Formats: sequence, structure tokens, C-alpha cells
Amino acid sequence: MRAVIQRVNRASVSVSGEITGSIDRGLCLLIGITHDDTADDVKYIVDKTLNMRIFPEESGDSGFDQSVIDIEGGLLLVSQFTLYASTRKGRRPGFTDAARPEQAEPMFNELVEAFRLNSGLRVQTGVFGASMNVEIENAGPVTIILDSEERNTPRRG
Repeated sequence: MRAVIQRVNRASVSVSGEITGSIDRGLCLLIGITHDDTADDVKYIVDKTLNMRIFPEESGDSGFDQSVIDIEGGLLLVSQFTLYASTRKGRRPGFTDAARPEQAEPMFNELVEAFRLNSGLRVQTGVFGASMNVEIENAGPVTIILDSEERNTPRRG
């Protein structure tokens, strides 16, 4: 599972001109799911995201001192199969590493529910499989990429 996490002042997602989810200060997560993702991948992404210190203290300095839970921020989750695009061959990306919708949608829903249960924060989403417009005001900018596959890799080789 991959997550592109952006620290935002505000973010929203809309489908056919209607806003389906919006947050003020918090995190916008673009979520990609692959074939062999499990509940362990969900747990890893949720735990890492909720506890990652990427917000500054109230004093306004540019430090990385507080988590999204500490600031009581919002979470906007948007499914994005293109995070598993392969660009090794040709000029058009391939998406064979992305999970099929019938596998990815229940996993995405499990992830959303895990964020709700474990954070107590406002969790908003887009519409799975829809063509969405995402508006993000990235604060910093701060963008972090999490890949649950990396949890099995030693820190130093």
C-alpha cells in the first residue's frame, strides 16, 4: 500500500462538481493499493500517518513537532490506483501492479474505517473509482511518501 501524504491548510475532493469531502488543516492522503496488501498494510499506514510528527508547534516555527492527532486536524483520503503505475516500458504507464477494483475498494474502505476508529478525527473521502478533482493547499510544502512494503526493509544495509 502506498500513501502520498500532504500537510494541508485545506483540501477538498469533488465529483461532477459536487464536493464529496473537505477538510481544513490536516492531511490529505492519496492511497494506492496493490494485489498483496493485507490488514497489516492498513495498520502500518494508519499508525505511521497518525503518529508522524509533521506539524509545527503553535509558536509557528517550521519544526516537525506535532502529529495530526496533536493538532486535531482533518483527514482527507482519496483512492488513487495510479500510485502503482509502471513506467519502465513504452510511453504509456501500465497499471498491472494496482489491485483490481473488486479487491481495492473493500481494502480502501477498511483503511478509512481504521482511520476513523483509531484517530477520533474528522475523516472525509472521495468516491472510489470516480473521476475526481482534488484541490489541495499544501502547507510548507510538506509531502511524504509511505510505502507499507518498506516496513520489512532494514534501516541500513
